[in-house]
Formats: sequence, structure tokens, C-alpha cells
Amino acid sequence: MNNKIKIIIGGLLIIVVIGIIFVKSLDNEENINLKKVERKDFDMNNKIVMLNNGYEMPIIGLGTWQLNGEVAENSVYEAIKNGYRLIDTAYWYGNEENVGRAVRKAIDEGLIKRDEIFITTKLPPYGFSDYEKAIDECNERLGLDYIDLMMVHQSGSDEKKLYKAIENKIKEGIVKTLGISNYYTKEDFIDITKDATIMPAVIQNENHIYYNNKEFQDYVSEYGIIIESYYPLGGRGHTNESLNNEVINDIKSNYQKTSAQVILRWHLQSGFIVIPGSSNKEHIKENIDVFDFELTSEEMNKINNLNTKKRYENW
Repeated sequence: MNNKIKIIIGGLLIIVVIGIIFVKSLDNEENINLKKVERKDFDMNNKIVMLNNGYEMPIIGLGTWQLNGEVAENSVYEAIKNGYRLIDTAYWYGNEENVGRAVRKAIDEGLIKRDEIFITTKLPPYGFSDYEKAIDECNERLGLDYIDLMMVHQSGSDEKKLYKAIENKIKEGIVKTLGISNYYTKEDFIDITKDATIMPAVIQNENHIYYNNKEFQDYVSEYGIIIESYYPLGGRGHTNESLNNEVINDIKSNYQKTSAQVILRWHLQSGFIVIPGSSNKEHIKENIDVFDFELTSEEMNKINNLNTKKRYENW
């Protein structure tokens, strides 16, 4: 075989390899089952957003991480009394029963109906032999007939098994909406949804004034997916860093609002659902009082510029 033929064959092989890589890249980039849809805007008047599966989700709620026992129960009940219609919990938090008890109490007292409250819980993708059974057990602990949003709590060895189990429970009516949590990159999103038949509606991530992953938000918004901010005020142990920020303090003086209210309003205007956690009655009341003012474009940009792209957690 002369050198000319060798060069031609070698060139053809390179073209074939590049073609295969390109096709695989397209297959990963554009998951066949995950169709791009228009992301809906927040309805600030009604404090809701329409998800990509057609369900309405409140855009502000109560996070219950580190709230246990009667503290969790009382906090959830107090939140509902103050107009919260989104409650976030998880298997890891160990308070699903308390959350469910508080919600049922509010329902029994006529404060809300079941379809007026949106309950989120999450499971880790390891430690269970039967993930569908684990979802059923979450539902039993909550005692609210169904789960509005079930999430894969983070990446892990069984993440796709858990994802599929959530899909199956949606088909059974036990779960209404599928979400994922602690997925921060396009590559991680593509990987977990590669074999999906139901796209996530919500991705819950760490998000605050010092970490604003807008690039990822822009990417997943093409699928109608909403980012939900946990640690919206910086998280326990870092809250003061956010609340005492000079930019935030300057802005709050324009509205007779607290630093927390300014930050939460920034999240909402940025298109992030927020779930600040608190057991303090005054703070619970304060955190939802963010719908009677609007930050200017200049103020939004000042807060956006605080982004250092540094997270506090590594899970």
C-alpha cells in the first residue's frame, strides 16, 4: 500500500471518528425525550409560577433544614398562617412527619385545603434497595395523600434508579412533579436526564448573592426548568455576611425594608424560587413580605455584581 492510499484511508478514519463523536454529542446535548419549552415568568401578584408540567408552584416557601420535632411543626404551621404555600423538607432532615402533622393541622382548622399547599421532599440516591418503596414511605410519613415535588437530593451511585422511580410514581399519581437538587453544570444535567422520559421541572441549588449561577439558569430555562434557591440568605453560619453587605444596606434604605427582604426580592426578580428557613415567628412573617416593592435595574445589577462564584457547600 503506497503512502498516498495510506493518507487517504487515515483521513477517512479521522472523519468517521469525528462524525461519531459529533453524533454522540448531539444525542447528549439534545436528549430526545427532553423537549425544549418556553419557561414561564413569575406571577408576582399570585406568588406562583407555572411549571413545565402544567402545575403551579409557589415562588416563596419555608425551608425546614435543621428544624426538628415541635420546632419544625410550629414553624410550618406559623408559615401557613402567614400565607406560605410552599414547604420544603427531605428524608435527610428527619422531619417529614412533623411537616405533615403541621399541614394536616392547618387543613383541619380550615386555613388551607390540600390542593392549596405545595410540599417538596427529597431522597438521596443511595442507601435504598427499593426506591419506589422509599418514595411511598416518604408519602406515608407526610400523610398528605401525595407529594407535590419529589427530588433526587444530589448526585450519587443510584441517581438514575431514583430518577426512574420518581417517574414511575408520577405515573401512579403518588408524585406530581419531578426535580433534582445540587446539580450545577450542564454536563451533570445532561448525564442524569440522558434516559429520562419526564424532564425535571425544578432544580434546587445553593444560590445567594455571592453565588449566582446564571449561566446554568439560562441553560436549563430552555427546558422550562425553574431554579430554586436554598441558602437564599447565605445559609446558617453565613447569613450575616449577606445581611450586612454594604450594597444591600444601601439599597434597603430606599424601601424601608430589611436586608433579608431586599435579598429575597432580588432572588424573585432574578427568576429564582426561594425557600428561606427560620423558626423565628417574626422572621417567618418578614420573609414573605416582599411583594409590595420592586428593585430597579440598577439595584439588580449592583447585587448581581456581588457574585464571587463561590459556594459554601460542596455536596
